Amino acid sequence: MAPFVVVLSVVGLVAALITAVYAVSWAAAPREALEAGPFLSGARPAEHALSRYHVRWYTVSMVFLAFDMEMVFMYPWALVVASVGVKAVVEMFLFLGLILVGVLYAWREGALRWV
Repeated sequence: MAPFVVVLSVVGLVAALITAVYAVSWAAAPREALEAGPFLSGARPAEHALSRYHVRWYTVSMVFLAFDMEMVFMYPWALVVASVGVKAVVEMFLFLGLILVGVLYAWREGALRWV
């Protein structure tokens, strides 16, 4: 029964902390409307802050995520490649080949064109 008491007390503490943060936020919030608007490099913005992005940015972000995941997996691989041996090298080149196939597909579909 003791482990459940600990878990319930931690959940209660977290709930109290979240409630306290919301209470402080509500108490510190300004009550009147702000007179200053958004400011963009010395000029008023030409469009709304929640305007839509061109669909091309979504494909560019997917290509970025592919390269980002490549680096996330290559760092630990670099730490253990000497101890694992040839098998680690082969697996990494297979992984890089898979990433290259994705980049070539994005290139063929025009995701890397800026015009």
